[in-house]
Amino acid sequence: MFKRQKSLASERKRGLFSQGATRSLWKNDMRNFQYLSQFVLSAGPLKLFPGVRHSKTTHFEIEILDAQTRKQICIVDKVTQTSTIHDVKQKFHKAYPKWYPSRVGLQLECGGPFLKDYITIQSVAASSIITLYFTDLGQQVSWITVFLAEFTGPLLIYLLFYLRIPCIYDVKESSRRLRHPVVHLACFFHCMHYIRYLLETLFVHKVSAGHTSLKNLLKGCAFYWGFTSWIAYYINHPWYTPPAFGNRQVTVSAISFLICEAGNHFINVMLSHPYHTGNNACFPSPNYNPFSWMFFLVSCPNYTYEIGSWISFTVMTQTLPVGIFTLLMSIQMSLWARKKHKIYLKKFNSYMHRKSAMIPFIL
Repeated sequence: MFKRQKSLASERKRGLFSQGATRSLWKNDMRNFQYLSQFVLSAGPLKLFPGVRHSKTTHFEIEILDAQTRKQICIVDKVTQTSTIHDVKQKFHKAYPKWYPSRVGLQLECGGPFLKDYITIQSVAASSIITLYFTDLGQQVSWITVFLAEFTGPLLIYLLFYLRIPCIYDVKESSRRLRHPVVHLACFFHCMHYIRYLLETLFVHKVSAGHTSLKNLLKGCAFYWGFTSWIAYYINHPWYTPPAFGNRQVTVSAISFLICEAGNHFINVMLSHPYHTGNNACFPSPNYNPFSWMFFLVSCPNYTYEIGSWISFTVMTQTLPVGIFTLLMSIQMSLWARKKHKIYLKKFNSYMHRKSAMIPFIL
């Protein structure tokens, strides 16, 4: 009996000893955990070393379908993330040489907008396989070709009418009647206007490197060349009558024309400055040049001066064809000015809230 009690006591001591040992171990573990957590918190966020990253270049497969028939034309493979739509067009051109890159139109959806050449594949990719829809844009021409053709035609056509070629006017009537001085002045101003256009296209304007349809070139040439023929025919006709108010009307409108031409040129030079072009462009601010003060009132003063030139030319020559041409140009430029004004409002809201688009306080 005594031995049994002794063994029970010894077992209790062992149990107490084991409990104390476990408690001391648990306390030590808690202290170690606290020390470890404090160390981690003091060390800051974990940083990955450059050597740990293993980035692999992802390649895409681009399936090109016909936008009308939805049939597959080809598959462009091994396209990297950094490749652009222009690179895809180049590979498509190698497979089908008759469709050069500027003629190829690619869309993410049928009827959607055409993707710009500078867009990267990674920005439009939802998976490793991309489906694009192809549309033949037709024969293309560069924008600088369009502008040079549109502005060279009126310059030469007006001079042909000014010389009074026998196949246009009657030779006897042309020799009998002397020309009014406004006829010579109108020829000089008209040629100066389009020579300025040509020089600015070549040396001032940042002409886009893109292309447009040949139809747009034909439409533009038909508009400018056709109206120039109509205007020049009436002003250089032997039976042309001078303005009703004589030299006063001619002098005032001529001065107004020269002011507007100078203003248009200086505004175009300002807009071509690197600070005012590109994605990080800032809105032009008026400076010491008095022609730039128009920026206080309108966001597109180049259109304001352009319309002013044609209104002055209409008053100076007092002919119906020039008036109709001025009206159509005013409508077109007002649409362009409103479109640009909306873009400026998004980019430069603090500068644009008190401005008009083209005509101060009106439009």
